Formats: sequence, structure tokens, C-alpha cells
Amino acid sequence: MRKIIHIDMDAFYASVELRSRPELQYLPVVIASHHPRAVIAAASYPAREFGLRSAMSMVQARKRCPQVVVLEPNFALYREVSSQIHQIFQRYTSLIEPLSLDEAYLDVTENLQGIPSATEVAMRIRAEIFQITGLTASAGVAPNKFLAKIASDWHKPNGICVIKPSQVQQFIQDLALQKIPGVGKVTQEKLKSLNLSTLGDLQHIEENLLIHHFGKYGKRLFLFAQGIDERPVQAERERQQISKEITFDDDLNLAECATYWSGLIDQVWHSLVKKQYVARGISVKLKLKNFQVLQHSKSFKQPLESKNDLEKVLQLLLNEMHIPTQDQFRLIGVGLYQLSPADEQVQLSLL
Repeated sequence: MRKIIHIDMDAFYASVELRSRPELQYLPVVIASHHPRAVIAAASYPAREFGLRSAMSMVQARKRCPQVVVLEPNFALYREVSSQIHQIFQRYTSLIEPLSLDEAYLDVTENLQGIPSATEVAMRIRAEIFQITGLTASAGVAPNKFLAKIASDWHKPNGICVIKPSQVQQFIQDLALQKIPGVGKVTQEKLKSLNLSTLGDLQHIEENLLIHHFGKYGKRLFLFAQGIDERPVQAERERQQISKEITFDDDLNLAECATYWSGLIDQVWHSLVKKQYVARGISVKLKLKNFQVLQHSKSFKQPLESKNDLEKVLQLLLNEMHIPTQDQFRLIGVGLYQLSPADEQVQLSLL
């Protein structure tokens, strides 16, 4: 049985800024640029009481809370603090899967400190984070990633939730399906139409039926309903990716976006070459004007050989998405993943 911890920093960007501005501690503070079409990158807990949240447009935020305090993001500082936090993780395990600057999975089954209790490891990590950075973190401790992530949100902020193997069935029985990572509004509606609202309900549905309705994700839903998640915690290098995005001043349809793809391709390819990596995976992202995100990706056995390859695959991905011509986008992005050092690839080709 594995021991997985999901650490999630509390309102990370906002909390980092508030360390040096304690006078703003009890005010509704958000992190956002002053771009006319800016969205919230993070909201402090007082701001959340007004309904402000990440990814909300600043136009909407100001309507809900005219007195909102807006701070420009300082990503260099956030990366620096995130690095401090990861150094703490590394004292306990080498199996660290970062999801973003402010959250990560840790597999502490065989931890570097030889501590038998995963709960004890989580408590020590949270205490060290607070001691070194002055920031609070919430933690979920469970036998797998799926449950650990849900647990970390259970007692936020500055809380810990432990799900022991013997408690799994009891915990998931009444768990609302919208709590499952990956279940968005469309999937929620589909589940609702099948009279399914909890994981307990899902336990009575046959796997083939779920696969019929939800494709590959149906199999994962079936396993989640049994409290099973076999996904391993993937070390940092495997999670690495290079991505570039652009936010438009005005919403554009797919045809109008066409002139911007080449610039994004140039940027990600330049970063790839500069870092001396090769990539075997490509992802594309488009954010609609209602903030819904469309994403598609493809990976290959062999790495991309040229920028021309990247352009061709990007076009293939866009064609496969069957995007309606009337859809309008506020943001588009390109990403490269499944990275490995270029010299490693050369060595393999010589074998």
C-alpha cells in the first residue's frame, strides 16, 4: 500500500505578497495584471468571501467587490518561494510530482527520513514550510493520488485530512462526483442525466456502461468509485514541459488566430533548443471568451526533428478538435512535453 501526500499551498500568490504587506491581510486582495482583459491569478481568503476566485475576469471581480485591492503578479518571487518549498520536500522523498508552483504530490512510502507514518511526514513538512516561508499549506494523506488531492481541500486553509486504507470506502460513499479531478460541467451534466450524484451511486454501474458514455475516462471513473487509482507519482523531470500563450485584446475566431500560431511555435522551439532538449509530445490550448478551455495533445515514439514537424502536428491537432467557425477565443497556447536531454537522444541513436 502506497503512502501519498498532496500538498497545496493556501492562496499561494496572494499569501506571498501579504507577507510584506501585512496591512492588507484582512482586505479583499487579488493578484492580477492591469491588462484591460486581465483575469485573477489568485484571490486571498477575504476576497473569496465576495465570490472572487482564480480565472475570474477583473471586470466581473470589480462588479462583485468594488473595493478589491489589485496587486501585480511577481512570478520570479513566486518561483523563488516555490523552490524553497521543494527543497523541504526533497528532505523527505525524491518522488515529487509538481502540478504547479503551489502544489505537488509526494510518495513517502519509503521516505528519506525513515518515518513510518505518512501523517507525521505531512505534519513535519507543513511545519517546516511555515517556519521557513511564513506560509501555510494544506495536506491530504491517502493511499493514492486521487484521494490525496481531494483530502487536501477538505480542511483548507492550513489543515490536514488523512484517509486511512480502512476508511476509503466510507469516505467515498457520499463523495459528490464534482469533487473528482477532471469532472467538469459537461461530465457533471451527463452523470446527472444518468441519476448519478455520488461515488457511491457510481459503484452500482457496470464498467462497460461508463466506458460507453465517457470513453477512456469511464474506466477511470469506475476505478475511482472503488477507491482505486494506480497512477504513480511521477518525478519532476517527467513532468517538465515548455509552453507559451498569448492573450488577445479582442476575442478572435480560429481563422483570425492563424497568424499568431507561428510566433508561439517560434518561442517554444527556441526554448527547446536553448535548453538542449527534444520533445515527443505537443499540446494545444484555446480559451473561449466564456473562459472554457479547449485542449488537445499528441505524443510520439520519436522526438520532433524540426520546427516544421511542430507546425504540422499543431495543424493536425486543430483539425481533430473540429472547432466551430463561430467560436471566439481570448487566449491560445502551445506546449511541448515528454522532454529529454538532446545528448541522451544522440547516445540512444548511436546504440
